[in-house]
Amino acid sequence: MIDSYYRSFYQRHVVAPLLKIPLAKRLHPNACSCIAVLLGIAIYPLALYQHPKWAVLFLMLSGFFDTMDGSLARAFNKRSNMGAVLDITFDRLVEWSILLGLFSIDPQNRALFTLSMGGAILCCVTAFLVIGIFTENSSQKSFHYNSGLIERSEAFLFFSTMFLFPKLFPFLAVLFTALVSLTAILHIRHFYKHYSML
Repeated sequence: MIDSYYRSFYQRHVVAPLLKIPLAKRLHPNACSCIAVLLGIAIYPLALYQHPKWAVLFLMLSGFFDTMDGSLARAFNKRSNMGAVLDITFDRLVEWSILLGLFSIDPQNRALFTLSMGGAILCCVTAFLVIGIFTENSSQKSFHYNSGLIERSEAFLFFSTMFLFPKLFPFLAVLFTALVSLTAILHIRHFYKHYSML
């Protein structure tokens, strides 16, 4: 929801000024995707060796570069199918690294929680992408984007809070799993209602 409501504000006040920097024109969108995934993968060892604040910083930087790749592609006409593939695949790698990091903090007590979160993410992303296949794209993105209850910004806020406040992890993990599962259901429900009207 944050992505849907505040994306234009973020693009206008954060991304647009950065795109005016000369270096931005020379930076390839896929390079931003690679930076984002490398920062994201680093979250796991940072959490494993008990550096939660660094893990959150890398999480935020990874998210920032993840938004920059698409913005660069659109601004300088560098869109490509390969870029879309890398973006979607790298997002999943980052999420996997985050879950590994959260699990590594207390494996004995966090296994079921992280497994549940991973399952919810898997179902939600699958519903999101499959619905995108059967829905005409009317957005600026490379594929149909259907906003949801939990999007990337909300997920990153959840993950950051889990790293910084470990005692809240069980509650946040259950809430996150429930909300992401509900998001998947709402995606399917929205598609079903649209499909049945055709």
